[in-house]
Amino acid sequence: MSSTGTIPASKPRFRLWTVLDRMIIKDLLTTICSVLFVLVIIIVSQKFIRVLAQAIEGNIANETVLSLLAFKTIVVTSTFFPVACFMAVLMVFGRMYREQEMAAIASAGGGMLTLYRAVFWLLIPLSLCAAGLSMYASPWAEAKSQQMMHNDEETADIRSIAPGRFSEYRSGELIFYSETLDLSGKMRNVFIQNKQGQRTGIANAEFGHIEDRPGGSYLVLEHGERIQGVPGQKDFSIEKYDEYAVLIERKTTSLILNKHSQNSEQLINSIDVTDIAELQDRLNSPVGVLLLGFLAIPLSRISPRGGVYGNMLVSFGIYFAYSNLQKINHSWIIAGKIPVALGYLWINAVLLLLGMGLLARFYGFQWLLSQLRSKKDA
Repeated sequence: MSSTGTIPASKPRFRLWTVLDRMIIKDLLTTICSVLFVLVIIIVSQKFIRVLAQAIEGNIANETVLSLLAFKTIVVTSTFFPVACFMAVLMVFGRMYREQEMAAIASAGGGMLTLYRAVFWLLIPLSLCAAGLSMYASPWAEAKSQQMMHNDEETADIRSIAPGRFSEYRSGELIFYSETLDLSGKMRNVFIQNKQGQRTGIANAEFGHIEDRPGGSYLVLEHGERIQGVPGQKDFSIEKYDEYAVLIERKTTSLILNKHSQNSEQLINSIDVTDIAELQDRLNSPVGVLLLGFLAIPLSRISPRGGVYGNMLVSFGIYFAYSNLQKINHSWIIAGKIPVALGYLWINAVLLLLGMGLLARFYGFQWLLSQLRSKKDA
């Protein structure tokens, strides 16, 4: 017994992961790394010039320059991570619109939701990376950087010792000169003028070296002669010695870490307004990755006659306004002009509404309503 009839068409099977997703994610990840690398190199280079200037002046030890560069790189990477994701989505999708790849995707049945799925497959894990950078890596790097610079400031006097040059320490109380200085730190033909109240001491020695002893760092002189007295009077003492030590370092400063270098756990347990504002800044970084990515997809749509980066100027303007609103919001929270509980919600809401407005502009409000109804019916 045979039966005839039409076979109902099967519904297209939903796939969580497609070849298109893999292609878009690959292009986005490559572009994000490239954009982030360029931004970090530009900003870190400017900061590195300042670090080198301080190293030349003797305020920073040469051994810590590369470490400071690495710490600054971590901080800058955390700061510019959201904008790198934003620019990468704009660049990749702008190229796809220009090369008619978007038209091919649309003809195959792929819509805006298909693009959002591919982008957020990447942006969600990247937002977790941004959270780790802003909450833990960046404060740790900032704290380490400040600690190293603080330690170098305390030992700046010792590092400024150079052969063939007079050096002044302790606000002019100690004047030091060494004819030569070898790699091991051994000095030859050393001269010192040391003031102690009204009395002035002048010492010379064949050899000298720096030595850490209880109470500070000392310049230890070997085989020399010392003259001490009050200038203008005849009461002078002259003595020869085999070893004579002079304290050259008394600088003691306290290390005060700023808000950017404080541990996130301390900020969470704090009730201070400035601590809460700093914590909200850190939490807003992963949210910014997601919202800027959401906004970049409709913003990257360009006309066929437009350039590859036709909407870049508008995008930069939006991000510039978003970045400045974050700074203004931070100062408003500290000043008490807006409630602490509000935080960055209003800025993120404006960004979300702007993205939905762009979608409605390109596809119409009827399309948005139909998408919402289809989701509701499903």
